[in-house]
Amino acid sequence: MTILDQLAGYAKERVLEAKKKMSFEEMRRQALGLPKGSFSFEQALKKPGMSFICECKKASPSKGLIAPDFPYLIIAEEYEAAGADAISVLTEPKWFLGKDEYLKEIAATVSIPCLRKDFTVDEYMIYEAKCLGASAVLLICAILSEEQLREYGNICDELGLSALVEAHDEAEALKALRAGARIIGVNNRNLKDFTVDTENSRRLRELIPPEVLFVSESGVKTGEDVKRLREMGANAVLIGETLMRAEDKKKKLAELKGSL
Repeated sequence: MTILDQLAGYAKERVLEAKKKMSFEEMRRQALGLPKGSFSFEQALKKPGMSFICECKKASPSKGLIAPDFPYLIIAEEYEAAGADAISVLTEPKWFLGKDEYLKEIAATVSIPCLRKDFTVDEYMIYEAKCLGASAVLLICAILSEEQLREYGNICDELGLSALVEAHDEAEALKALRAGARIIGVNNRNLKDFTVDTENSRRLRELIPPEVLFVSESGVKTGEDVKRLREMGANAVLIGETLMRAEDKKKKLAELKGSL
């Protein structure tokens, strides 16, 4: 069983527990009762030049504990002040030590859109993300069928949420396109063994039509990395560990932007 299989399996357990506290019908009712979103995450990625999605992440399966001290609201405010276009917030509790509360509080504090970074395995999690204040959710091709991707994308549209559809290989990228993805994130980290290869973005970029937003995820460490990804046609980069490990996050983000 891969790490991704374990993450998806645990997410299903979490949903079962969540439904005991609030039924699917009630969660859906609450989400639909909120004002429809404006797809602000997509809008943030459509601006000219490279957009930066900066991640609030305490730990990961591959690196273990990344940030023993985790003043997540301060980190989010630093990202916004430094010119981040969106913030990715980990809510997966077991391997990433995330919490739903992190997303809820960050989304209520910053004015830029927030992505709920989690392992969406049930439509319940999309309605839940809306109630937590997310502007976007992550849909991973490796754990969802094409039918699920399409169905979940339709739910996102109904709520005004953006869907970042993540692919790692050619078959997944084509599956995302068939399902109608408007934003495709290419993960340079193989979620089955957690190795990283930024050339993955280059290989898959050719498959993605220009009207579909293209996000390169994982392994972005330097301004040169950002420049290379921009030259290959990425609209945005999602940066986690590099920023989380930086003592001065404003300075680090400025460095990453500097070579554009």
